Amino acid sequence: MEEIELYLEEAKEMMQKAVDHTAAELLKIRAGKAMPNMLDGILVMYYGSPTPLNQVSSVTTPDARTLAIRPFEKNLIGEIEKAIINSDLGLAPQNNGEMIILTIPTLTEERRINLVKNAKNETENGKISIRTIRKDTNDALKKLKNDGVSEDDIKRAEDKVQKLTDQYSTKIDELLAKKEADIMKV
Repeated sequence: MEEIELYLEEAKEMMQKAVDHTAAELLKIRAGKAMPNMLDGILVMYYGSPTPLNQVSSVTTPDARTLAIRPFEKNLIGEIEKAIINSDLGLAPQNNGEMIILTIPTLTEERRINLVKNAKNETENGKISIRTIRKDTNDALKKLKNDGVSEDDIKRAEDKVQKLTDQYSTKIDELLAKKEADIMKV
């Protein structure tokens, strides 16, 4: 029975990690407001190695539609500009010699619909992770039958795993609902 509890606890932790990862991915999908974490995936060449943008500059939001990027070293402005242009954000950086200004355009209806599709894809990936965890946990539980654990105990444990799966899938659905409302809000 103790082994079963360990498997259930591990499944719970991994499912929570899948939810947290999905939430982090959804944060990267912009909803028309300027947010510094929009730039989290951007890497800048810094002395020959790719470095996250937030480690070579400070990113601030002077207003709801603007991001200001102030590099710690002035010679990085060109590299940061190039990294933003090459990213899939679709933003045009403006360089004033000291900092880079990004103006976040208002979202068109078509762009909003595409962002909702991206959000749905991310949440589906999260649900796939949860279902994979369920399958792996159930497989591990079935192997316990060889160790003398009763079929009834295994069946009860599988039911608990299914309840965990439903619970964490619902959390992901809630994340999607919030993100979708945020994106579609004009």
